[in-house]
Amino acid sequence: MKVKFIQNQISINIWGNLQKTNEYKEIHHILNKYYIIYLLLIYLQKLKPLHHIQDIYYRKAKEDQFRARSAYKLLQIDDSFQIFRQVERAIDLCAAPGSWSQVLVKKLTEKNFLPSESCRIVSVDLQEMAPLDHVTQIQGDITKKATVDEILKKFNNQRADIIVCDGAPDVTGFHDIDYYIQSQLIVAALNICLMTLRDNGIFVAKIFKGSDIKLLYSQFKLFFNQVYFMKPKSSRASSVEYFIICLQYTPKIQTQDFHLYTFLKEIEQAEKQKQETIDQEIEKEQSKYYKFITCGDLSGFDEN
Repeated sequence: MKVKFIQNQISINIWGNLQKTNEYKEIHHILNKYYIIYLLLIYLQKLKPLHHIQDIYYRKAKEDQFRARSAYKLLQIDDSFQIFRQVERAIDLCAAPGSWSQVLVKKLTEKNFLPSESCRIVSVDLQEMAPLDHVTQIQGDITKKATVDEILKKFNNQRADIIVCDGAPDVTGFHDIDYYIQSQLIVAALNICLMTLRDNGIFVAKIFKGSDIKLLYSQFKLFFNQVYFMKPKSSRASSVEYFIICLQYTPKIQTQDFHLYTFLKEIEQAEKQKQETIDQEIEKEQSKYYKFITCGDLSGFDEN
């Protein structure tokens, strides 16, 4: 016991001497600094959701009982383009949690189309969505033909006046991948438009700003007389999202069996055949002339 007591006393003395050294004081100071930073990061992480409190649209959505602040994006698009001026039937694609469907209900109610015995609004999403008054919900995949059939069935085979889509993929952080997945959502939504939207109808959808914005514009101009891009004030400046607003739909083919990929492929093949015909005519025209070899060219003939 006496030996053990002496060993403990020696250890305490060594530790006490170590605490008095400058090296220990420096290490202790550094560790304290990093520990404070660590505690601060944990505190900020817990406060992360509170950034919504400073968001005016987040607070306003709570006051107006909208399910999400995105409702104001559609309202601001309407302020600029009056997209609900002649709307009796509407489709909301990728509808969850339902804020855009709430805007549709609000606008159709203002025009006295709701309440109505017939279906006026159809919302589609893969996820189950909490019920909304005056909204018929379909839990389905917008890339499937069965979803189109179900939409037309709800409308008694009548076409919609407007189709909106606020869908977006779960962001990966890789811009090219996110942009590609978002573009596929847009293609699926446009494909539904071509089978369910009436003449002179309207299409509004979220897009991600990318390098192919001109290509997207030219593709939509095949089906709509007017195409615009807009970033509403309620969209955060840090977000890459924009919205495409397409007015005056002019259907190319009136059939439910129409598919966008097939149509674009036919256009591509037609352009290719047209270019081949032009190249053949140019080649035929050039064959009428003798080839001239410049004087002095060592690989050809000179004037003698």
